[in-house]
Amino acid sequence: MSKIFRLSFWVTLLFFLPFVAVAQNYTVRGKITDERTKDPLIGVPVAVTEKLSTGVFTNQDGEYKITLPKGDYTLVVKYVGYEDKKVKISLTKDIIENVSLKSSSIDLNEVVVSSRRADENVAGVQTGVEKMSIQEINQLPVLFGERDVVKAIQLMPGVKSAGEGGTGFYVRGGSADQNLVLLDNVGIYNASHLMGFFSAFNSDMVRDVTLYKGALPSQYGERLSSILDVQMRDGDNQDYHVNGGLGLISSKLNVEGPIKKGKSSFIVGARRTYADVIARAFGSEDVKNTTLYFYDLNMKLNFNLSDKDRLTFTAYSGMDKLGITDVVDTDWGNTVGTLKWTRLMGHKWTSSTALIYNRYSYNVAVDMNQDLRISSIINDYALKQEFTFTQNSVSSWKFGVHSTYHDMAPGKFDVAEDKGVSKHLKNKYSWENGLYASNTVKATDRLEIMYGLRLSAFSVLGAGDFYNLNENHEVIDTVSYKSGEFVKTYFNLEPRLSMAYRLNEVSSIKAAYARTTQSMHLLSNPTFASPFDRWVPTSNNIKPQIADQFTLGYFRNFANNLFEFSAEVYYKDMRNQIDFKDNALTFTNDDVETELLFGKGRAYGIELMLKKRVGRFSGWVSYTLSKSEKKIDGINNNKWYDAVQDRTHDISFVAMYSLNEKWNLSAAFVYYTGNAVTYPSGKYQVDGKEVVYYTERNGYRAPDYHRLDLGATCVLKKTKKFYSELAFSLYNAYGRENAYMIEFRTNDDDPSKSTAYQYSLFRFVPSISWNFRF
Repeated sequence: MSKIFRLSFWVTLLFFLPFVAVAQNYTVRGKITDERTKDPLIGVPVAVTEKLSTGVFTNQDGEYKITLPKGDYTLVVKYVGYEDKKVKISLTKDIIENVSLKSSSIDLNEVVVSSRRADENVAGVQTGVEKMSIQEINQLPVLFGERDVVKAIQLMPGVKSAGEGGTGFYVRGGSADQNLVLLDNVGIYNASHLMGFFSAFNSDMVRDVTLYKGALPSQYGERLSSILDVQMRDGDNQDYHVNGGLGLISSKLNVEGPIKKGKSSFIVGARRTYADVIARAFGSEDVKNTTLYFYDLNMKLNFNLSDKDRLTFTAYSGMDKLGITDVVDTDWGNTVGTLKWTRLMGHKWTSSTALIYNRYSYNVAVDMNQDLRISSIINDYALKQEFTFTQNSVSSWKFGVHSTYHDMAPGKFDVAEDKGVSKHLKNKYSWENGLYASNTVKATDRLEIMYGLRLSAFSVLGAGDFYNLNENHEVIDTVSYKSGEFVKTYFNLEPRLSMAYRLNEVSSIKAAYARTTQSMHLLSNPTFASPFDRWVPTSNNIKPQIADQFTLGYFRNFANNLFEFSAEVYYKDMRNQIDFKDNALTFTNDDVETELLFGKGRAYGIELMLKKRVGRFSGWVSYTLSKSEKKIDGINNNKWYDAVQDRTHDISFVAMYSLNEKWNLSAAFVYYTGNAVTYPSGKYQVDGKEVVYYTERNGYRAPDYHRLDLGATCVLKKTKKFYSELAFSLYNAYGRENAYMIEFRTNDDDPSKSTAYQYSLFRFVPSISWNFRF
């Protein structure tokens, strides 16, 4: 008995010993910010002079946390573009030490202040992550006088534009709807304006942008391919500032400052285009009856309630308007809002609670022979609770839950002639939940691991009628459910794993695996995407899409982190992929599930990138070689066929040059293989009617796409209190007529033949804008 007691004593002592040791430690935490703008600085190294092996980097909110034994220490903060700073601290209890960094006096044209640590290309644990600061985005050529967040991301490897006039982008062989775009943690269903030529984000309101295209951290879900995380700036809580711009077709204005100095702040921004107004003012007959513009409004409020509590409120509203007097009037847009409370719970735990609202809608009114009104609305209500636990200097955890209620009105159609005719597609209700946990641990000096697990649950809810289909996708019976009744629930486990092994100080290899699922699906026009494409949720017949992605990469930095090189290969296996039957009718069809077919997909490729980060000349070149295919019974004779987003080659060249203190020059060249498309192979007559004949799905290619954009910025005045510049750009500098849409028309001379006609959108688009801040 005594032996058992002694054994139990030692086992118990060994178990609790680490916690006893930790209990003698104290934590210093704080936030690193820019002294002038008060924006948080991300990826700033914070070292301890007395313990050279101890150090951390600030997180997405500019926060750091270090646990040390009782004693006196010196914190050393060094960051590119800022003056070094040393802070003396005495740890006799948990303390908060915020640090403001002052911009260095060296010529700022010589550096790029980045939202990432200098060696993150090699040291970061995750693969497939692209980060861009707004400073980097601002140096790229502009379109119509606007610097664009989404266009900048499309210059990265593995990310492909949806095409001229497209409303999204493709990531590693996935479709446009497989990307979740977040603005301060709120999903945006349509993140573009004017059919994709502008993004929904006012660049003056953006702090930084992160794209996850590999193994997503477990706190992210709901989409199959990628997460684009856009973070808004915090307003200055010390001084008031105004910045904005005037362009040929658009203007913007932003104001920020303290609500209560040092305690709370605000930042608001507005943007609007007015191309049609200018055209009418100059008497253009073609547009005198045309309305074409968009606007968006942003607001963010920050309240430091105490040393441990912070409250933020973010709101966004954007709308596009397109119309022709007495013919058609359309509008579409997003409205989102989030209230977030962050609390420090002791020296190890942080809690974050967010209430979220998201609305997307469109309306179409046609006034010709008959009045037609079409509308659709999606309302999302969400709650997100997350805890962060810093176990020690080498291990940290995240736990959380994300719950969203979807209320979708897919379509309402009203026709008014002699008597009104109305058709309402059935509302769709669902409840989406995600429970997750992840751990990032530095296993050895060379090996860092991030692993996690996400449990996703998607519940189909009543009220409504739900159809059961046979193997031919025909309705065989209907079951009615009451409001709030559970029709069906899908559960999926999503493991995530990322590993980085440091070969030496300048190179590393990384590997990752991730399973992702998606339960909201976009039914797009196979010819060209539009804001009126139809979103449908998972149902009793439409299963969640599932993807398993494997990634392996080699990363190398040169010349003291001045140059970065990366090479990544990936393979993605996808299930429950969706495509249309031939000649499918989806727009006004309440039984849209009968027009869909389901199968599998695969995507694989290699991504190469060489980047020069800082200096008078900077930029990058990226190349992607890839393949994306589907195999669905009932399509293409049940054989593999190219997905719409399949592109063999994708190349981007970006160059930025600081000529002198006044002039900065930039250029961007893009080339990619033409989209996979379905063209008619012939036609024949049946009972006097012409029938188009198709041989294979996506068996043809649109012409290859390429374009050169040029930009130049001239600094007019630069003082401590006032800055102004002129930004010039030339979109599509050599006037390439890239294909927007290709249409086949019957020849008048020979009705048995058809001729293809290509439509292009823009050639030689110059722009100029005046930007200022004070």
